[in-house]
Amino acid sequence: MSRPSHTDPFPLFRPIHARIDFDALRHNYLRTRELAGEAKMWAVIKANAYGHGITRVARALGRLADGFALLDLEDAVRLRESGITQPILLLEGFFSPTDLPEIAARELSVVVHTEEQVEWLHASSLPVAARISLFLKVNTGMNRLGILPARAPAMLERLRAWPHAGVIGLMTHFADADGERGVTTQLDRFAPVRAGFNGPVSMANSAALLRFPQTHADWVRPGILLYGASPATEYASAADIGLRPVMRFEGKVISEQHLQPGDRVGYGGTFTAERAMRVGTVACGYADGYPRHAPSGTPVAIDGARSTLVGRVSMDMIAVDLTGLPRAGLGSVVELWGEHVTLDEVADWAGTANYELVCALALRVPAVEVGQAELPDAAALSSAAVMR
Repeated sequence: MSRPSHTDPFPLFRPIHARIDFDALRHNYLRTRELAGEAKMWAVIKANAYGHGITRVARALGRLADGFALLDLEDAVRLRESGITQPILLLEGFFSPTDLPEIAARELSVVVHTEEQVEWLHASSLPVAARISLFLKVNTGMNRLGILPARAPAMLERLRAWPHAGVIGLMTHFADADGERGVTTQLDRFAPVRAGFNGPVSMANSAALLRFPQTHADWVRPGILLYGASPATEYASAADIGLRPVMRFEGKVISEQHLQPGDRVGYGGTFTAERAMRVGTVACGYADGYPRHAPSGTPVAIDGARSTLVGRVSMDMIAVDLTGLPRAGLGSVVELWGEHVTLDEVADWAGTANYELVCALALRVPAVEVGQAELPDAAALSSAAVMR
């Protein structure tokens, strides 16, 4: 379920919203395509498109996307019903044999990651003409999902023997593509399975796509790159990669307090004023998806000027420093992350991942859609237009 959309940036409700920029989304997709080279791209839109709205993102990418990857059959069905015709991949496969008729009818592709799923396929009853494309997932070291490499050849044979098998592919997932260990060990484990395999191969997530071109293969699976954040901040920032933020998370100052030295702010009094200060209370808290553990000093932007968080994050409110911003006060717009304050900065201050911030955005936060909601006609579309 996507959060509601509004055209008024601050509707007649609580003054908070997430501004979703479709032009930035398409820019990031095309930038990621440049990085991917000849590989096709599954646009990963799981977790409600990383908090951006699954139907909204799919509609905005339109035919730019080679395919979409997500988790829930219900979401895939909704995309088909909304007119999405590209391949859709269910990243966790199916959870019951009873899912298979719907999967076949909707022409979905599935990841197969357990031997039980292979047996469910053979025990299923489908129309004679039904075909389902399959990606066998191989566990090369993530130890989360997947068939061990030694069992993969036998499982491939079982898949080929299933009368409803469409295209059969191979897949693995890297545990440390964003870290020092990289992908070498897992690539070595995957190589014997891949040797002589005649079918599509998918390995690279966002970090591997960015750092290790040897992992690109036939299909890459970008997620966070599409939404304008870096999957490996120690390697390159979003700006270094050439990405634009898709989400701008904003609230408004709803109260102003004047502090004297020694006054404290918020629960537990974790921030103490060392001088006379003006502090603004913003309609945003951890129930809206702002990280509860963000400390004093976490950057914000107030009417476009950078400032900081002060005190502990509450359920529905945070406090920000208005001192030194004489024009800021009641009604000032506070950007929690977006154009002036990057998602990566807030994640670093809060000791979390940029993925978690956007995925945790609460459904009670309304969305404001910015830019062209749907792709223009092919004749009007060019990389230059989208990547301006």
